[in-house]
Amino acid sequence: MARTRRYQVAASGRWWDEEDNRWLPAGEVHAWEQGLNQTACGLSLHRSRLARFAAVGWSDVLPESGGAADAVRRVCPRCAAAAGRRGAGDRPGWRRVNPRP
Repeated sequence: MARTRRYQVAASGRWWDEEDNRWLPAGEVHAWEQGLNQTACGLSLHRSRLARFAAVGWSDVLPESGGAADAVRRVCPRCAAAAGRRGAGDRPGWRRVNPRP
């Protein structure tokens, strides 16, 4: 049985949210899994100088979510493909119900 991956966010910048009193991602965002030192697309967090946001889920930084996406300028397309355009665990994937004969 495959385990469900929970992606957090790594970003090229950050900004202070006055309402929530916390740092939120800005600039280019990447999917990042805690415990690893690289993004879902293979970039090294340290060498790319990406800041980690462990409290921000991947689905919160997508522009259509409206969550923590206020200052996000670009979502990495390779990370979006790996993590899914919607967050992992939001709802099950596509499944054929009645295949043709």
